[in-house]
Amino acid sequence: MESGIKHEDIVEATVSAIQRAETELPDDVVACLENAEQEESSEIARSHLQAILKNTGIARRHSVPICQDTGIIILFVEIGRKISPLPDIEQALIEGVRKATSAVPLRPNAVHPLTRINSGDNTGDGLPDIKYYFNDSAELRITAVPKGAGSENMSILKMLNPTEGDSIDRLVLETVRNAGGKPCPPVILGIGVGGSFDKAALLAKSALLEQVNDMDEKEHALLKKVNSLGVGPMGTGGDTTALAVHIRTAHCHTASLPVAINIQCWANRHATAVIGGDGKWNII
Repeated sequence: MESGIKHEDIVEATVSAIQRAETELPDDVVACLENAEQEESSEIARSHLQAILKNTGIARRHSVPICQDTGIIILFVEIGRKISPLPDIEQALIEGVRKATSAVPLRPNAVHPLTRINSGDNTGDGLPDIKYYFNDSAELRITAVPKGAGSENMSILKMLNPTEGDSIDRLVLETVRNAGGKPCPPVILGIGVGGSFDKAALLAKSALLEQVNDMDEKEHALLKKVNSLGVGPMGTGGDTTALAVHIRTAHCHTASLPVAINIQCWANRHATAVIGGDGKWNII
């Protein structure tokens, strides 16, 4: 049976996913920020968290971007094997980003790495950054993940020796301590362990899509260590340096241990458009 998904469906769904991600912080992130504000012992830190919550409320009510750095657009695209045929997905996604740039609106952030010439529409060689996956559904899922430079610039990837597994926590703590207030804490940490050089980075990036409070014992323990650093909201001290830690792993070569730490500011922005085989879509 032929799919009813058209080029225009993908374009419009992409625009809507980007708009939702840019203007409405996910409920689980907001709840985590509210809880942090209630439990924070530092008056200065608590005032920063209150300002963050006020900001997110204004953005949601008025459908304006949460942050002036609307980021580069990263898209996680899951293609259901039961929908066929499909139009040129990539061209539709690129068109959606261009359209969202003027519709939301977004700050033009895409520049050539050497000439620094701005494309003006958040697209260019390699942008949007699209990650493709396949599943056995009859849906097309487009997750928009805007990523700002402040937190991205503080992220690292290091190739450890296989015997250095016990030093991963220390690496995380050193990274957060050195970052200080630059990534606009409280942060969310996505950590990728294993795979190849580039696989570790993708694991770390995708870990940021986890539900904020869905952490295992190891992740909770590392979060406690991170918060003991006292960096605090916006780097001014306090109990809340990070909201969550999420770790994803993959098997790797016997002679290597890649570790990537992708830092995300408190504005952990993402939204998903789900398009059914009939072309109808909704945002989750």
